[in-house]
Amino acid sequence: MILLASPGQGAQTPGFLQPWLEIPGVADRLAWWSAVTGLDLVRYGTEADAEEIRDTAVAQPLLVAAALAAYEALYEGDDRGPDAVAGHSVGELAAAAVAGVLSPESALVLVRERGRAMAEAAAVTETGMTAVLGGDADEVLASIDKHGLTPANVNGAGQIVAAGTKERLAEFAEEPPAKARLRALSVAGAFHTEHMAPAVGTLRRLAPGVPVADPRTRLLQNRDGAVVESGADFVDRLVEQVSAPVRWDACMDTMREIGVTAIIELPPAGTLAGLARRELKGVELVALKTPADLDKARDLVKAHTS
Repeated sequence: MILLASPGQGAQTPGFLQPWLEIPGVADRLAWWSAVTGLDLVRYGTEADAEEIRDTAVAQPLLVAAALAAYEALYEGDDRGPDAVAGHSVGELAAAAVAGVLSPESALVLVRERGRAMAEAAAVTETGMTAVLGGDADEVLASIDKHGLTPANVNGAGQIVAAGTKERLAEFAEEPPAKARLRALSVAGAFHTEHMAPAVGTLRRLAPGVPVADPRTRLLQNRDGAVVESGADFVDRLVEQVSAPVRWDACMDTMREIGVTAIIELPPAGTLAGLARRELKGVELVALKTPADLDKARDLVKAHTS
């Protein structure tokens, strides 16, 4: 059983989209999606520096567009599609499109508005996110709570992300959990916390008008790792997830339970494949970073599609 995984914000790096433009048709798709999002996705994915693509309103549409472009290249001429799909945070919009819940255009309109709304919410208070690597999970969670922070991402494989005000994150860094390393993330705010409540309100107003279909494949959701069978339910969950913690650990538990044997991470790939490598022993992995990885990914699709 093969699963496609779409990464979240922070995975982007300057120029990561450049090699994908060598594939016929990709530049045309990105030109169309640039019109949909109102952003020059090609420029942001090839020429923009790290600070430009750190902007939430830019990063989120860029990530979803990149994942969808690579998915189309991977499955060109193959109507079967993956056996399962999951996305981390904003990657859920790409996952929804791969599963047929949303059209690519609907996913990109939603992510455009999501990115703008989250950027506006992040501008209200100076906030951020810090990855906590290692340490005892219970002790890490207790320390996060002690400092008035939120465990915004529980990623499994010894990684939890704390989020909140910069002041509280600084205090947390001065008194880190035992045997844990802290790494500040290149994001513009405390995503998946109460600080994002205004963005939830924006998306609640938009969601009822979005054309939605039920998923054509197993679609996992970040709130609890559940396989969601209703497209409308999934979109509702997407909206509420903006201010709720991402439980990628629960998603990986579900991958294990449903019998996933191979995972392909869509670009900009590496983060989710790394978590799976540590957590899901025996599962074959391809981090689809550039078109040079496509043949290896297609071999995995042939070998593992149910």
